[in-house]
Amino acid sequence: MGTEFCKDACYREQPNGLCRIHKERHKFIAPLVQTLLQQMQNKFQTMSDQIIGRNILFLHEVDDMSYRIDDLEKNIADLMTQAGVEELEGENKTPAANKS
Repeated sequence: MGTEFCKDACYREQPNGLCRIHKERHKFIAPLVQTLLQQMQNKFQTMSDQIIGRNILFLHEVDDMSYRIDDLEKNIADLMTQAGVEELEGENKTPAANKS
């Protein structure tokens, strides 16, 4: 195939495209870059898991609050019935005994 210049622009002719110095640098830097990328992936995965966990917890809390509100509304309606209060149109409440 012939001689090529070093791909890292040192302009030395090399049979395989990289000079000895750049090959050594590549051997040293490649594992560091790989480790850095793996650490970034791990941190990203941890953060994603935390966000998903928080969303699931939040949705569970919203569902729980919805059930509590429904239960509270039922209890209020039961108390109103026991007290003889009937619901009229709108928000006005009148004791059942005062109706004519």
